[in-house]
Amino acid sequence: MNTHVTVGVDGSAESRAAARWASNEALLRQVPLRLVHAVDWLLDPVLPGVGPQDADRWADQALAETSGELRRRHPRLDVTTRALSGRPAAALAAEAADADLLVLGSRGLGALAGFVVGSVAMSTLVATATPVVLVRTADDPDGPGTGTAREIVVGVDIHEACDRVLAFAFEEADRRACPLRAVHGWKLPPAYTYAPFADPDNEPDIARSVTHMLDDALLPWQHKFPDVAVNQTVFRGSAAERLVPASQGAQLVVVGRRLRRSALGVHLGSVAHAVLHHTAAPVAVIAHD
Repeated sequence: MNTHVTVGVDGSAESRAAARWASNEALLRQVPLRLVHAVDWLLDPVLPGVGPQDADRWADQALAETSGELRRRHPRLDVTTRALSGRPAAALAAEAADADLLVLGSRGLGALAGFVVGSVAMSTLVATATPVVLVRTADDPDGPGTGTAREIVVGVDIHEACDRVLAFAFEEADRRACPLRAVHGWKLPPAYTYAPFADPDNEPDIARSVTHMLDDALLPWQHKFPDVAVNQTVFRGSAAERLVPASQGAQLVVVGRRLRRSALGVHLGSVAHAVLHHTAAPVAVIAHD
């Protein structure tokens, strides 16, 4: 059974913010926190004069400084460190395999612009089936956030298998004793754009049908987590259109991505991609079949 939270650490302000967020999450889950630094030996040809001993020293320093800060903040939290060798994305993805959650830092561009999702974070994200949370430097876990009444927002695709996404979102809302907002965007069938017989008056009926389908998807989880207050937002259009604005008042946004077994093809859907790059809150990406 997975019993810890893992966070990638590299000494940057982004990774320190991620580590602080991850420490609060580990406390909520009552599990240990593992700090991981991946040493990339390919630094040598890129930075002349930099040898393996320098990379090891950087790794030790980053881990020591971050673990020391977290132990001062949370004396009762079990914090361990691990330095790995190899390409960071591959090493982090392998390390995430036995974790409940992997947390990574991501540079923010401001409240409206959202994240810069770097190549390491994106490569790690699509290489693991473990839930991944991306945290911005601006997300202060010691401010209003964890444990407050601010809602968690989850994007729900009623046409996909979304049990893993909903399970994660409801569990997080239950841990934080906060409301959960389920957002679903729908579009008219393609026939409505060209078929002469398509009746636009059917749109309200379609909207009601979609709402009922969302109700059905949420119902089992509402029964399992009766203390979680659930609000719904159903509208015509892309889910990203509402998920991004909704994140302004959220403490966490949860989206899904389909697992791709092939090395070819897109590994991140358009909604998850938009939310990752433009949302103002930490983003949890949950892989599902």
